[in-house]
Amino acid sequence: MKNGKSKLVLVTGGAGFLGSHLCDALLSEGAHVVAVDNFLTGRKQNLRHLEREPRFDLIDSDIIRPLPARLRSKRTKFDQIFNLACAASPPHYQADPEHTMLTSVVGTHNLLTFAEATGARFFLASTSEIYGDPEVHPQTESYWGNVNPTGPRACYDEGKRAAETLTFDFERSGRAEVRVARIFNTYGPRMRADDGRVVSNVICQALAGDDITVYGDGSQTRSFCYVSDLIDGFMRLMAYDGVLPGPVNLGNPVELTVGDLANRVLSMTGSSSRIVRRPLPVDDPRRRRPDITRARQLLGWNPATPLESGLKATIAWFSEEQKSESKFTRTPAALDGAIPLS
Repeated sequence: MKNGKSKLVLVTGGAGFLGSHLCDALLSEGAHVVAVDNFLTGRKQNLRHLEREPRFDLIDSDIIRPLPARLRSKRTKFDQIFNLACAASPPHYQADPEHTMLTSVVGTHNLLTFAEATGARFFLASTSEIYGDPEVHPQTESYWGNVNPTGPRACYDEGKRAAETLTFDFERSGRAEVRVARIFNTYGPRMRADDGRVVSNVICQALAGDDITVYGDGSQTRSFCYVSDLIDGFMRLMAYDGVLPGPVNLGNPVELTVGDLANRVLSMTGSSSRIVRRPLPVDDPRRRRPDITRARQLLGWNPATPLESGLKATIAWFSEEQKSESKFTRTPAALDGAIPLS
């Protein structure tokens, strides 16, 4: 609440995995939320439970285009703008690399200009990918990164680096009050089955009894943060009223190998799937673990969900998703017991 009134909050990418959870958290605190999404990777079903919520609005729009007139009305004054709009998994952001880059650069500029006009505090969802294949471990916010600027991941990595540049340029010139979160691997319910990232891949393959694909020898490491913990970090960072020294890492500092993750999921699902090896993708990071000292000291934030608990909830969610999909994809012939036509 602000001066006895509900805060008006804009969430771009609001139908995505993280965006939909953020909308839920904001609404639970009494905010009025306007979500914007172009539905390239976001899904309306992530927000279906909010269809009758009077404090929630959903707009189909792309942030690389001018913002809809209803948002730019002089009577509409947003208190906060969360920019989560960008495909975040390699298969999705590499499918249209030009659009990915424009989303990070043109889209972020559009929203920063809007934040300046409306007086809203601006939040950029950046990424640990700005560290590239890091030569410093664990990664602190002061590390400049090791990114291949011409590789297949550059549209995302360099796009987010440029988005951070724009964001801090607006802050330095006094044009906007900004917050920047560098997000490390996050998982949980509402991830897409075709997300292409390791947690969703391994769980979906194990549940289906398919071979589990591990790229490289499985010794590369990641640090996995459960979605509710990350959203708590978002809320704390946006609410922080002190002077920030720059971006803030948000992620779980517990590091494990991809091979270990695959074995844990196999054990938890009771799957008989085999682990098969595939070549490591170009520029895939060998190690990834956040130093979250800044988040702990400034925000009092620390991820609280153990990996086993988070994986259990995520496995249960994907299991229900697969049951729903199989129910609705059966042919009419299979439903009534008749012999299907060839």
